[in-house]
Amino acid sequence: MKILRSHKELEVYQLAFKASMEIFQLSKTFPKEEIYALTSQIRNSSRSVSANLAEAFRKRRYEKAFISKLSDSEGEAAETQVWLDYSLECGYISKTLQVKLFNDYDNIIGKIINMMNHPDKWSI
Repeated sequence: MKILRSHKELEVYQLAFKASMEIFQLSKTFPKEEIYALTSQIRNSSRSVSANLAEAFRKRRYEKAFISKLSDSEGEAAETQVWLDYSLECGYISKTLQVKLFNDYDNIIGKIINMMNHPDKWSI
């Protein structure tokens, strides 16, 4: 495995960052009455996935701390999926877009779980 120097080199980080930017652009179309509710929630949880991955990367020499931050990231990804469900049910996004983004987060969650199950591969 290639030695990584930055969290930005993690494929899962890149996927999470890209997905959160898609959600940011999408959430600009949500109604103004959602600004302090759904819009804020989905933006925060989607951004927290990559932020927690960055923190986990810096804590990878401490296995329990590493896994804890990855667990936080996994939880934020799952929360984002819930907000995507709400976005669909409220009529703010199409079923096609909801399925695409939901599946993107399923992929991200799978990669995070794989990292959690094999922390030794990431230690320095």
